[in-house]
Amino acid sequence: MTIVEKDIVPTSKTDELQALAKKHLLMHFTSATYYESAPLTIMSRGEGCWVWDEFGNRYLDGLAGLYCVNVGYSHGEEIGEAIKAQMCKLPYFSNWSFAHEPSIRLAAKVASLAPPSMNRVFFTSSGSESNESAMKLIRQYHLARGDHAKTKFIARRVSYHGTSFGALSLNGMTNIRNIFEPLIPGVRHVSNTKRYKRPQDESEAQFTAFLLNEIESLIIQEGPDTVAGLFIEPLQNAGGSLTPPAGYADGIRHLCDKYGVLLVADEVICGFGRLGEWFGSIRYGIKPDIITFAKGIASGYIPLGGMITSDAVMEPILNGPQQMFLHGLTYGGHPAACAAALANIEIMEREGVLNNVRRNQAYFRAKLEELKAHAIVGDVRGDGYHYSLELVTDKANRSWTSAVPSTEFVATRLAPALFKSGLLCRAAVDHEGTPLIQVSPPLILSLEEIDWLVARLDVVLGQQIEIGFD
Repeated sequence: MTIVEKDIVPTSKTDELQALAKKHLLMHFTSATYYESAPLTIMSRGEGCWVWDEFGNRYLDGLAGLYCVNVGYSHGEEIGEAIKAQMCKLPYFSNWSFAHEPSIRLAAKVASLAPPSMNRVFFTSSGSESNESAMKLIRQYHLARGDHAKTKFIARRVSYHGTSFGALSLNGMTNIRNIFEPLIPGVRHVSNTKRYKRPQDESEAQFTAFLLNEIESLIIQEGPDTVAGLFIEPLQNAGGSLTPPAGYADGIRHLCDKYGVLLVADEVICGFGRLGEWFGSIRYGIKPDIITFAKGIASGYIPLGGMITSDAVMEPILNGPQQMFLHGLTYGGHPAACAAALANIEIMEREGVLNNVRRNQAYFRAKLEELKAHAIVGDVRGDGYHYSLELVTDKANRSWTSAVPSTEFVATRLAPALFKSGLLCRAAVDHEGTPLIQVSPPLILSLEEIDWLVARLDVVLGQQIEIGFD
């Protein structure tokens, strides 16, 4: 018998779920309106790149859940069987002074896919935990080497590295961090790699020089003996699919070596195929000291994250005063989660998921570029299966000048129109006040589904023209 709150009188299963959700479920980054009059969309099943709500309405998941359902929704049985087999054998054991086969085999597998020399893997349960772990590893590394003043971190503006206290401190998204300040002291931010809206006569080489000079100037200003780590995403998600310019990867590696700073590639989104390589660092030639990951390692089927580093980073820690990495998590390297990740990677290899991205990415980009024919589309950017459209009302000045504020436009017109079209993607307003549409679908998305996705965007963008242009 279902137990229902006595003040909830459901008339159907749908009404029951709506009432229970609004009374008990605290949703993530969700407006208060969803707890009041607005009905919730309750998803019930998925297949391939598609999901269905409880009423049978079908949607193309153009955001892969939250950038994580890399193999799509059709492998629940196979991954579930791997989880079931492990649960029947050993449902739980920690990695605190013990090990078990799934975590050992997964660590070895991840190391084999990582850039050269990155062969030590520490497991967590999420991207936030992964970046927190990297911060602690960096602090302990410098302490073990006698560099006690190296406590500061550098990240990029508008970057997103998680919501836990340390990861939130790294974030360059002021709209989600300001109310929680003061956060961890000693985190500084530099420009991200957004080229759109830079001076039009600036060359790519000049842009790269600007970015690198800014980082070096900040290190010198703060004091090279105080800067511990630099966090970057190979492709920065927040701000809209921001890719690095030529020379940037080699430049930041040079600066980190010059000033004794550890370089962290946050690959929570980029990792496990999103950019057509196992890691975005490989695609762009970035040579990090630490890679953090989550999401795609298990395609979101089960929570799992981690970080990868080298013997060179671990040697002073394991031979230092503590004789250990002084950090641990109850569920880090959970046997069932590791079994799921091993099954997920096997599926990706067997079905050529990375090859699908490599084969289709140029076509995907070209189809999205066609949308610039709309007066409202100012920029299209990204790589692999991660793209963003920046919307403007003044293409010459690359700005939003409509009498309709961008936040109102996105909330009341753009986002509802995308949803009504059957396309789930991200509609947002960036830090400069311009609307963005972001697509980052499952990595199995076919050419036919790319056509479907772009056709829906084409229709929706065409519907927005009446907002008014000069």
